[in-house]
This record gives sequence, structure tokens and C-alpha cells, in this order.
Amino acid sequence: MTTFTLRPTGAFSLRESAQFGFGPRHATAFDGTMRLAFCVDDLVHQVGVAVTQDAGGVHGEIVGPGAPPVAQVAAQTARMLSLDVDARGYEAVAARDPVVARVLAAAAGLRPPLFHSPYEAAAWCVLSLRWNTRQAAAVRDRLAREHGLPVEVAGVAMAAFPTPEQLLAVSAFEGVPPVKIERLHGVARAAAEGLLSAEEIRRADPEEAMARLRRIPGIGPFSASLIVLRASGVCDVSVEEEPRLAAIVGRLYGLPGPATAADMRRIGESWRPFRTWVGVLLRAASNRVPQAA
Repeated sequence: MTTFTLRPTGAFSLRESAQFGFGPRHATAFDGTMRLAFCVDDLVHQVGVAVTQDAGGVHGEIVGPGAPPVAQVAAQTARMLSLDVDARGYEAVAARDPVVARVLAAAAGLRPPLFHSPYEAAAWCVLSLRWNTRQAAAVRDRLAREHGLPVEVAGVAMAAFPTPEQLLAVSAFEGVPPVKIERLHGVARAAAEGLLSAEEIRRADPEEAMARLRRIPGIGPFSASLIVLRASGVCDVSVEEEPRLAAIVGRLYGLPGPATAADMRRIGESWRPFRTWVGVLLRAASNRVPQAA
């Protein structure tokens, strides 16, 4: 059995991450273990990881065939759970913004859980277009079981999403129209060409990264934004045009209505350098805070 340990810098709650939901999947209960199954960033290996937390840190137990690249799996898991970031500065944001302080206190240790990778996020965007979340998740899971890697993680049967090579071998799939198969193939080719590298996306200017992603067939402005914000691990990209977040900010900050783009820029200045994190926090946990202070 192969294991690794991650040591959070700043507050972190695995329970909050598991109950937040993972990518398109949403947890309904937490038994102390977060179960993951994914295609590794090398786009060759697939693994399952059972994640637990105790006073010594966050521990991962890797399951799967062959010899997975342990350091890469550990780094990818850290990125998925936003554990590759020193979060002590996040607490400083709360210290200067009473609204953030109240919401973060209600969801102590919550960091944004991310998609397994930009590759899997892009595939999800293609699958979920014009489908509801339940329908897309069911097809995604079936595609993983039939063409990816079935694996048992801490007693639960799961399946890792197909590698790009495996996905390109799928010429047809029940319930998926040919145009989506063609676009999934485009995502697989883009991943193989390095266009969906989390490291490259994270290093790039966000607008430039989104523009490059929009070159992938089936990836529009919303999908490109989702991939950058919820799969690469960026921390400080401002979200100004998201209606649900605008409504939440308007309510929590006592505005006469939803926050405008100008409101978001003004209020978001106090959130630096964690504007992305705060946006996720407010969306995820604002319902725990009934009104503005």
C-alpha cells in the first residue's frame, strides 16, 4: 500500500471539503474518508486515493495497478484540496473584512475543492452542456466504469475517468450524441498537446489562459472560466459577472440589489490575494449566515 502525507499551512477541514462536493459530484455524508478516483496529471496512470485527516496532517492512501508516480499523485491531491497554498493570508482577509470573517467562521477550514484536473473539468463541461447535473454525472460515471479504471477506494467501488488515449478510442457511447463524442475527442487531444496543463494555466494571465481554452471545440467563455477558476488552483482571480455570487454579495454587504461589476471590484479589493477563494466561500457557505453584520 502506497501512502503520502500533506501538512496544511493554515486552517483546513477535510470534512468541509468532502461535504462541499467534488467537481460535479456532491457528497451527502462524511465518514472520515474522502474517496477520490482520477486520471493522474501525467495522463497515463489512473488511481484511487483514500484521504483522511488527523493531528499529524492529511494522509492519502493510493490504490490502483502498476507503480503510480507517488509524488505526482500527492501534488495533484494537494492541488485538488487547495493544500498547495499557504492559507495563513486567508485568515488575514477575514481579519479585515467582517463579512468574510462571519462566513469563514461558519465554515471553518473550508478551502475550494477543485476538479481532479483541467482535463477532467473540460470533459465535464462538454458532457454537461445542455444537460442537467444528474444526467451528466450519470453518463460521466458510466463512461469511467466502462472505459476508465474501476477501483475500490476504502471499501467503495469507484472508477477513474479515461485517459486521453482511452477516450480517443471511444467512437460511440450510448446516450451521448456524436457531436459530444467529437468534442470529448477534442478535449483529449488538447490534453495530450499540453493545453490543459494545470501548471501552465495557473502560471498564465487568467484572460490569456481562458482565450487559449476557448480554442478547444465545445469550450465557451463559461467553460473556460470554470476550468481556470475551479481546476487550475488559482487563488486571486476576480469574479465579477457571476449572477449568483453578485446576489450573495449584494445581500451580505447590504447593497440595494445584486452587486454590480464595479461593486465586485471595489469590495473584492479587501479579498486580495484570495479573491477566487472568497468567491467560492460565499457561494458555498453564505446560506449559513442569515444577514449582513
